[in-house]
Amino acid sequence: QVQLVESGGGLVQAGGSLRLSCAASERTLSTSAMGWFRQAPGKEREFVAGISWSGGNTYYADSVKGRFTISRDNAKNTVYLQMNSLKPEDTADYYCAAVATVNRWYVPTRDHAYADWGQGTQVIVSS
Repeated sequence: QVQLVESGGGLVQAGGSLRLSCAASERTLSTSAMGWFRQAPGKEREFVAGISWSGGNTYYADSVKGRFTISRDNAKNTVYLQMNSLKPEDTADYYCAAVATVNRWYVPTRDHAYADWGQGTQVIVSS
């Protein structure tokens, strides 16, 4: 099991940007597919973005396509989520997740496919 620590959340005005980071404290993430999920108050957790361990494959939820970018730096054992043009509906707790895999292209979009989760970081977008 790997410990994941998110950072970078906060309060931002609509139209602004934030960059979330997810760092692993133990096991290397270089062979783990990574995902970002979010959960707004009163709503179910939803997939936001995912990236294969090779970095060569990414997926995004339709609601964030063109605004969010997921990336990774395996040397730093860190995954990022750059969020631009933020909207009030992006307000949620954001979680990163990891799953070890031998498939360099694998990117799960379902939360049950991920083995390790961070504690989350809160993002609030004001109108």
